[in-house]
Amino acid sequence: MLLRRAVGVHTPQCRRLSTARGPRSVPVLPNANIDTFRQQALDRATPVQLLPNTFAHLPAIQHWFVHQPGTGTGALLNHAYLSRYGSTIVPLEFSNDANFSRMHHSLSFFLDAASSALTKPTARVYLAQAPIADLPQGLKDDVPTPDLVLKAGKGDVYDSSIWLGEAPTYTPLHRDPNPNLFVQLAGRKVVRLFPPHAGQAIFAKVQEQIGGSASETMRGEEMMQGVEKRALESEVWGDEGTSELRDAAWQVELSSGGGLFIPKGWWHSVKGVGDGMIGSVNWWFR
Repeated sequence: MLLRRAVGVHTPQCRRLSTARGPRSVPVLPNANIDTFRQQALDRATPVQLLPNTFAHLPAIQHWFVHQPGTGTGALLNHAYLSRYGSTIVPLEFSNDANFSRMHHSLSFFLDAASSALTKPTARVYLAQAPIADLPQGLKDDVPTPDLVLKAGKGDVYDSSIWLGEAPTYTPLHRDPNPNLFVQLAGRKVVRLFPPHAGQAIFAKVQEQIGGSASETMRGEEMMQGVEKRALESEVWGDEGTSELRDAAWQVELSSGGGLFIPKGWWHSVKGVGDGMIGSVNWWFR
């Protein structure tokens, strides 16, 4: 991406403008062939995005959501289907502008809460990082592990999770201990990534500013509220952050059926955007 140069005007009223650029786009993998993925992404430890049709075959896309193309509104949860598994216990996050908390509830509770959020958005409810291994077999079958995960590397799946919630959703800056294949099921998410050195510098800067000691690899409560959330969000997403670090960012917007490979050690923050229900699934693997 070309740098945008600003001409400094030497008058008392004017200041030299920043030459900061925006995030670079994550490159698109030309195809989802296992050898192509291994050579251009996994072996090089380079982020790549996979086109929306790559994972359009996943049963969860059709089973879990009611898609409304051409209506101007986003996807809805398929209550008739998901309610079959209503007794399943899942991890939920509750948040508003001032508070954040976590607890486990039934999937039925989440379905009811998600419905009421459409008309009474006093608190956001996010089904976050629910392990696929803990789901009933019917839901597991809806998110089969992709061949890219099973065959491009050693075939060792470290963990996997699902994520469901109304926009806006937010995951703060962190890094994963293993490579990550992230797939969008419904709605849209914007992912901003940083190479290991830049992400570490941003995280360390924020921790120094606030006197914090948060984990680099955990989605801790301190990162989801208060001064730490504001500081991290400002550095990663705002215009107030250090330009040299912000210029190291990569960014991609994912839609249903698309995917993103996040190499081990790459820092990233994720925002759910737009309208309707947003759903994702990911696999950490080696």
